Amino acid sequence: MTDDRYEAGRLSFVVRPASGAHGERDEPLGLDVGRDGVVYVPETADPDAPLLVFLHGATGTGRAHLRAVLAAVDRYGVILVAPDSRGPTWDLIAERRFGPDVAFLDRVLDAVVDRLDADTGRLAIGGVSDGASYALSIGLTNGDVFPTVLAFSPGFLVAPHRAGKPRVFISHGRVDPILPIDACSRSFVPAMREAGYEVAFREFDGGHNVPPPVSDEAVRWWLDGAPS
Repeated sequence: MTDDRYEAGRLSFVVRPASGAHGERDEPLGLDVGRDGVVYVPETADPDAPLLVFLHGATGTGRAHLRAVLAAVDRYGVILVAPDSRGPTWDLIAERRFGPDVAFLDRVLDAVVDRLDADTGRLAIGGVSDGASYALSIGLTNGDVFPTVLAFSPGFLVAPHRAGKPRVFISHGRVDPILPIDACSRSFVPAMREAGYEVAFREFDGGHNVPPPVSDEAVRWWLDGAPS
């Protein structure tokens, strides 16, 4: 049953209150010897801080790509969890199917709520590039787990079995040479809005990157709309 859920992109994780300790940290997830990930709790994080699961781009790692939102999580006191994909990128891109990365995200979420003092009511999934595409796909498939999705320069969205109605922030550079905005975000944002999703779409003058003001705007938008 669990394998079938993963192949559909569905997490087994059930949202529950976190039971871990409060305190600044910057450490490995400790769930895999090879590709693992990182947990970052800034000194600005209060007890019961909001939690962002952030997904890296192709050939990257959580550690390498978390810098896209690092200044914003420092400013707003957000706990950041940045797992590594099982392969060079996320399973939906690498293997054209959901599976091992969904299973790993389940392990990550279970470990995080046991280890950290976080507010699971203010839980978001986000990512950059391939990670943004995967965050959108996982987020809409598991909107009952993630009330918010933050997608920076996504390429696509695949979510045939959707649950919940998460709020979605999407940003994209108007001259992105890798994932052109017309073929990507501009093509699916209108369909998402028509389907009833609240979508904040931020275009900017730039390429395949995340300007600091954009990441700051996204995190602030998430927290301003999150239940207190």
